[in-house]
Amino acid sequence: MENLFDLIVIGAGSGGLAAAKRASSYGAKVAIIEGDAVGGTCVIRGCIPKKLLVYGSLYSDLLKSAKYFGVKVGNTQFNTGDLLSNIREEINRLSKLHTDLLNKSGVKIIRGWARFNCPNSIIIDDNTTSNERKIITGNKILIAVGGKAKKPNIKGSSLGIISDDMFKLNSFPENIIIVGGGYIACEFSSILNGLGSKVIQLVRAKNLLKGFDSELSDSLRENLARKGVEIHFDDSLASIEGKPGDLIVKTNRNKAIRSEALLFATGREPLIDKLCLDKAGIKLNSNSIAVDIDNRTNVENVFAIGDVTNKINLTPVAIEEGRIFADKFYGKKNRIINYSMIPSAVFSQPEIASIGFTEEEAIQEYGESKVKIYKSKFRSLANSLQKNEDYCLLKLVVKKANEKILGCHMLGEHSAEIIQMASIALVMGATKSDFDKTMALHPTIAEEFVTMR
Repeated sequence: MENLFDLIVIGAGSGGLAAAKRASSYGAKVAIIEGDAVGGTCVIRGCIPKKLLVYGSLYSDLLKSAKYFGVKVGNTQFNTGDLLSNIREEINRLSKLHTDLLNKSGVKIIRGWARFNCPNSIIIDDNTTSNERKIITGNKILIAVGGKAKKPNIKGSSLGIISDDMFKLNSFPENIIIVGGGYIACEFSSILNGLGSKVIQLVRAKNLLKGFDSELSDSLRENLARKGVEIHFDDSLASIEGKPGDLIVKTNRNKAIRSEALLFATGREPLIDKLCLDKAGIKLNSNSIAVDIDNRTNVENVFAIGDVTNKINLTPVAIEEGRIFADKFYGKKNRIINYSMIPSAVFSQPEIASIGFTEEEAIQEYGESKVKIYKSKFRSLANSLQKNEDYCLLKLVVKKANEKILGCHMLGEHSAEIIQMASIALVMGATKSDFDKTMALHPTIAEEFVTMR
């Protein structure tokens, strides 16, 4: 039957794409449903365009430093409109590339928004003006719709924008308020500050980056403040008034701040409100889809992966969950994910990257007397001639009893690249003596990880 599939994947983001292509490679008849551009959050409105913005924002400091390296630079101008236009062009290219790869893999792409009709049946609402509906049936259904940015329920919240909207702007505002202290807020604070915007960051908590090593997050706070980002801690948004381009933002500490724009970076939630999960009898865990170790819901033939399950909301995790799902049910390969050692990064300025236990987590787990901390704080060679105040901070969290490295953390240039490679060692169970026996590669930043005493 034309509308009967072995597998229906809802959502053509990172996890859905990985699952669909791999299942198809095993001979399964696969359909993937997407109402937006193929590629999902990471490709279209997340990791990729954001990292391109990061690269653009670095040029401000590079140009300021050029004279110390004998490079004379004339008058320069930053045109954020050109940057945004070039990024959108690249994102369109990547979306088309993913579409072409689906077609080459034999996956049927169905455009529209999916909702459950029953556990095996999906209704697809056409996202054009025709308002047509199509019903397809699948032996297995995989939900991979990802998440969406949240806005708080306050007066005037419609005047604020979310991270998705940042990539649609014609240019960035001269001044902006960013609400939040997580990685998205810190990244956009760095990006916009580097591109010349005046940034005020409004943080409800008393520090930045909950869940990251506190010493690194404190160092980032110092760096952001030194670069001109104004951070208001222990305060939250009360209301927004005015009109786009001219906002009056009021806080719970009775501050009134005028700004061109306000960005909500106050968290994300699973994008499940229009899936009609009740029609299939799918149970939730709070506001996310509850799954078992195989990512199976309480309904035998329905599975869910990625941010919609709200386990570890990272692109590589969703991709691996999708591949493991396809390997298990279509390739007869029984694999599971090790969720205990997953690296993460904040593409702020400077970068932060981590894997494993933070110092606080290790002490809570094992006790302060059973944990040893090694760290190195220094100015990198790249910053030596201009003698600026930027520095690197490298940190190892070690269990004393067996010298096993529990965590590896870094703030500074190339942190993400360095921690990615260090992650291999930690996943293999490396000890401090293993690091000590490794010859240093000089002169590098990463050599500090193998020379700490």
